[in-house]
Amino acid sequence: MTDAHVGLAGQLTRLPQRQVLSDDVYETVKGLIMDSVVAPGTRLNIDALTRELGISQTPIRESLARLESDGLVIKEPLRGYRVSSTLTRAEFEDLFEYRLHIEPWAAGRAAERTAPEDLTRLKNEMLSYTDVPDRPDYDSYKAMAAHDQRFHDLVLELAGNETARQSFARTHCHLHLFRLYYGGGIATKALREHKAIVAAVRKADPVEAAAAMRSHIEASRARLRPVFDQELPSS
Repeated sequence: MTDAHVGLAGQLTRLPQRQVLSDDVYETVKGLIMDSVVAPGTRLNIDALTRELGISQTPIRESLARLESDGLVIKEPLRGYRVSSTLTRAEFEDLFEYRLHIEPWAAGRAAERTAPEDLTRLKNEMLSYTDVPDRPDYDSYKAMAAHDQRFHDLVLELAGNETARQSFARTHCHLHLFRLYYGGGIATKALREHKAIVAAVRKADPVEAAAAMRSHIEASRARLRPVFDQELPSS
């Protein structure tokens, strides 16, 4: 394992000398992890991050705590934080198996029970992101990743089972899947599949809604599986 102060020289952009919000630090460090500038297993030296970002330890500690809750870093007793590993193939397959149990059911339930105002919320979320990321990096894809998470969370909310929704949220699945790979037109394809899900929910057709969600998740799995077998092409 390496320490952050060994491998990050020149990689960090020094933040302004002012009161820095922890959100800024969180996004800065998160981007380094998502783009593998800080490799899995790297130890994050708080003192080194303090020097390189030019800020106090408080926002760094706050951001590391948030990254721990995301599963992007791991806190080890007496040793501090290290960057977590990316999903293994077994973890990847387990995650998609879980999603295939939960999300088609949720889409079907949403189609059965959503009120007109809920359908408007779902449509508005679908329309809230229409860009196509132009680079295979986190900065380009983070808005898409955030939309993807909101969309799937909203479907689970509309299903009306808060236990299922919170269970799904704790996987942080969209963050960890985007960490595996960006590019290859995955955003364009996912957005097209979201439209099919919304159309089925708006028709109040639970069978079609469940099928559309299942098709989306299976397509997502197929797009990402090759990362474990070979280098995927960039977009």
